[in-house]
Amino acid sequence: MVREEVGLIYECVWPKLEIIVYETLSGLAMFPSVDMNDKQCKSQTSPKIIRCLQSLNFFMADMQAGIGPFLGIFLLAHGWKSGMIGSVMTIGGMAGMLMTAPAGALIDATKRKRMYVVIPGIFTVTASAVILFSQNFWIVSISQVATAIAGSAIGPAVIGMTLGIVKQAGFNRQNGYNQAYNHAGNVVGAALSGYLGYKFGMHAIFYLAAFFGLLSIISVLMIPGKAIDDSAARGLNENETDTKASGLSVLIQCKPLLILAAALACFHLGNGAMLPLYGLAAATKNQGDPTIFVAMTIIIAQLVMIGVSILAMRMAEKRGYWLVMLISFIALPVRGLIAAHLISHIGLYPVQILDGIGAGLQSVAVPGLVAHILNGTGRVNIGQGAVMTVQGLGASLSPAIGGWIAQGIGYSSTFLILGCFATISILLWLVFSSTLKTACETTAKVE
Repeated sequence: MVREEVGLIYECVWPKLEIIVYETLSGLAMFPSVDMNDKQCKSQTSPKIIRCLQSLNFFMADMQAGIGPFLGIFLLAHGWKSGMIGSVMTIGGMAGMLMTAPAGALIDATKRKRMYVVIPGIFTVTASAVILFSQNFWIVSISQVATAIAGSAIGPAVIGMTLGIVKQAGFNRQNGYNQAYNHAGNVVGAALSGYLGYKFGMHAIFYLAAFFGLLSIISVLMIPGKAIDDSAARGLNENETDTKASGLSVLIQCKPLLILAAALACFHLGNGAMLPLYGLAAATKNQGDPTIFVAMTIIIAQLVMIGVSILAMRMAEKRGYWLVMLISFIALPVRGLIAAHLISHIGLYPVQILDGIGAGLQSVAVPGLVAHILNGTGRVNIGQGAVMTVQGLGASLSPAIGGWIAQGIGYSSTFLILGCFATISILLWLVFSSTLKTACETTAKVE
């Protein structure tokens, strides 16, 4: 039954995925790019550079993921329990969290931002390969730490490059399209990973990630270094001097940013464990082939995120970021409620559609809001890193907390508890709405 449904989905989805791959490789825009004649974007950026940026976002999705989304079922098949799986994910998450703010500071300071995609990309692919040859706890832990540290640099580097290419005026729109391409890359990567993993085993998923990694490196190296304005890339306007704020002090000196970080930490404390635990819950209930099931969780969510990213960009332009973030927070409690009562291939659809809504909105709103709040400070990438550090605290603790709770009281109750964490985010967003709405509409500088 499950295999027939998967086959039907592949028949419906795969032609669309082929179009995305073809148009990305040929440099055509599946999604409208930044209009270089638009008054919002006055830079002399060529369409070729924008296409390389979009291609980078497309291919880096699977390079960053590697075997990560399939790690839970891979370790489960090698005799691991849910508590230990969650713990090893948390170790990696904590390492990434600690390195995010320093990575942002380095990206602000460097004029070689492209290398912060190339070198971490190589480390990410290599770290994923190690797990295939050894499932020792410490080997897997080291691999997760290396992957997380590398990932902490790639995201801020691409945000900084985008800001340096299209400037602040064009950032919201281009970031929306970047995220749409990134989600499309996740769809293609997950579809291919699910198919190759099912046919040839986990080793095939690694080779796919390595191939996408090579294409990511080619894409970023095709962007000329001189096309990236280093001052604009760090959010420093012309004729403005640097500020002293650095690292987590950026949060302390800017109340809206601090509230945003706290709300995201609570959200991801619940969200981080939801997908891996849902895959494990399905595997323990024998809901079809676990590799295909996990692949479908990714495909459904990422397909939704493609459209939601564009919608978030347009909502931000018309209504500001406050409403976009509120909707993203509301999605998680509803998702947890459904996940608790529908652990099956039927529940997979609403659970992952809601994941796509929440994550898709945040993928555009969070970088855009941080860049907007810190515009003119010269500390945009440090700010991105600081917010991601606090957010990462919740995300890294989530797998361990969720894994041990699930091992103790079962998956259904765990999903309800995880969903409740986002209610704190909703309360923060509503209680401080006056401060946040002002920040979402005007630039609040760090003093």
